[in-house]
Amino acid sequence: MKPHTQYTKSGSINIAYQVFGSGSVDLVYIPGWVSNIDLMWECPELVDFFQELGKIARVILFDKRGTGLSDRITELSTLEERMDDIRAVMDAVSSQKAVLFGHSEGGSVSALFAATYPNRTISLIAFGIFAKRRYSEDYPWAPTDEERQKVYDMIDTSWGGGEMNLATLAPSKAKDKKFMEWLAHYFRSGASPSAAMVLTKMNTQVDIINILSSIRVPTLLMQRTNDIDVKIEEGRFIAKRIKGARFVELPGEDHLFWAGNTAEIINEMSAFILNTKMGEMIEVQLFTILIVKVEISQSTYAAIFKELEQIMHQYRGTIFYNQDGYVMATFNGPSKAAYCSINLVKAAGNVIGSISAGIHIMESKVSEAHMLTGKTERLLKHMISRARARQVLVTQTVKNLLSGAGLSFAKLKTTSLSTTVTLDGLFEITNVLEEEPIPHLANEISVPHYSDSLFEDVLSCINQHISDERFDVNVICKELGISERQLQRKLKAITNKSPVQLITSVRLHRAKELLVLKELNISEAAYKAGFSSSSYFSKCFKLEFGETPSAFLKKS
Repeated sequence: MKPHTQYTKSGSINIAYQVFGSGSVDLVYIPGWVSNIDLMWECPELVDFFQELGKIARVILFDKRGTGLSDRITELSTLEERMDDIRAVMDAVSSQKAVLFGHSEGGSVSALFAATYPNRTISLIAFGIFAKRRYSEDYPWAPTDEERQKVYDMIDTSWGGGEMNLATLAPSKAKDKKFMEWLAHYFRSGASPSAAMVLTKMNTQVDIINILSSIRVPTLLMQRTNDIDVKIEEGRFIAKRIKGARFVELPGEDHLFWAGNTAEIINEMSAFILNTKMGEMIEVQLFTILIVKVEISQSTYAAIFKELEQIMHQYRGTIFYNQDGYVMATFNGPSKAAYCSINLVKAAGNVIGSISAGIHIMESKVSEAHMLTGKTERLLKHMISRARARQVLVTQTVKNLLSGAGLSFAKLKTTSLSTTVTLDGLFEITNVLEEEPIPHLANEISVPHYSDSLFEDVLSCINQHISDERFDVNVICKELGISERQLQRKLKAITNKSPVQLITSVRLHRAKELLVLKELNISEAAYKAGFSSSSYFSKCFKLEFGETPSAFLKKS
């Protein structure tokens, strides 16, 4: 029986989730590419798999942002934001610690979560996982740019259809017409063609190789020998880089774990879960560290530092060092540190002398996360010494994890690094100086509040005014301290929507939520969501969801 679908907030995004099973341990399933947690229950093979899994665990399913039943209004997300979604769902069901089960692309974010939040992770299980999705000499099994382009072309012309050659994902089910029709429907219902395209392009940039050695939790990796989508060499490569990982190579070609020899997979998972002890607290985890260099007179430094501290706090940064013009802080992820740095530079303007920033990701003992070793201090100061005024530098590892963040990078053209300091290549964030500056720190004007990204703040602003039919783009610009030109360009890059289209889309999704609750009729729901005309609301609703409000209500 299909579990009840519920929603929780991850920032401003609604994340759909379900919970089932009678086991004593929590397991979070992180699906690959796209998903739809309602349609999962229309596939007998997947239902059988879940029922077996539910005997040993309380299973938590969810659709990541931009897919399935979760908010579709965002089409671009980072691995860091997807980790936030996992935490939000775990918090919603009061799960302090869980087994993570990641499939394919879901394995990448599961691995990063295990390295970043080891004390919320009992163990890591992954099936058909990859570490990169773009060919390089050190990872030759990933698709070439030409091969990825063919995938883009197929999505563009044949999304969810037979021409996508979906049978390669489950060759053992290729002649099962009912299964293949369900699979095509599952993909179409999981994401629109444009959303699937953005997700695919984002995945092309993913690279988690450098964080694999930071995974300390018990790990089980499974893969079929002749998997066409992800090569068996990739699984072996990953397993060698995760200390103590168990790698199970299964016969067959299916990339989908619920096709083929599923009994073997369940047996491996059951034995692994039941034999893994909760264990003690893990002492080491990944931290993102931001260093800011401020060159101003001592007489004004105290006042400027207070403003720097305010902006870092907005991005949930924790300052642990403030000496001799250097400020350092830890963050739970690189995108928070990156956007914090960008807004620090913009806020400072040119009035306080020189400000620059650098971002690195590294392992540290949890108990010492806010303590600075001599080696770390030398590394960070050497890094920031390479930065010009108003420049933000990141290491290669940080750049790899910022896929989907809407940022552009350029390789730093400087002399070779010191032989006494180890860094993995430096890049400049080139978006920093593209926009008009926001009010500088020396002014009495308060700095506009930004959360994880500008997009999150725009959504929050829309939601606060959603029932006001007079609300428009001008209100957003005024409250966020951004020009309309900036807003247009940013939203177009992130969502492929104009601000007006985004406002309408958010309102329609709110109205849809109200209709699902069945507490309001169509006219009342439209009014609550900011539509003064019922006929215009019905027209917009059909364009957004493919059916009229009355048809949607009848089906619900």
